[in-house]
Amino acid sequence: MADIISPLPGIFYRKPGPDKEPYVNEGDPVVAGQTIGVVEIMKQFTEVRSDVAGTLARFSVEDAGTVNPGDVIATVDEG
Repeated sequence: MADIISPLPGIFYRKPGPDKEPYVNEGDPVVAGQTIGVVEIMKQFTEVRSDVAGTLARFSVEDAGTVNPGDVIATVDEG
C-alpha cells in the first residue's frame, strides 16, 4: 500500500469540473504519474498524481474536502 499525500493546503477535487467524470474511482487501476485529482487554493489548481502503479484502494478525503500539506488523500494497493 502506498499513500498519496497532499502537497499543499486547499480543497481537494476528484473531478476536473462539476459536470465532468472523476479522474479515477476507488477500485480503478492507476499508473505511476496518473492524476487522481486536484487541490485548489485561491483559484490555483495543482494536480495530485500517484507515485506508484496499482489499484486505487480508497480515498481518505471526500470530494471538495479540505486538505493540509501531508494529509493522506488516497491509498494505492501496489501490484
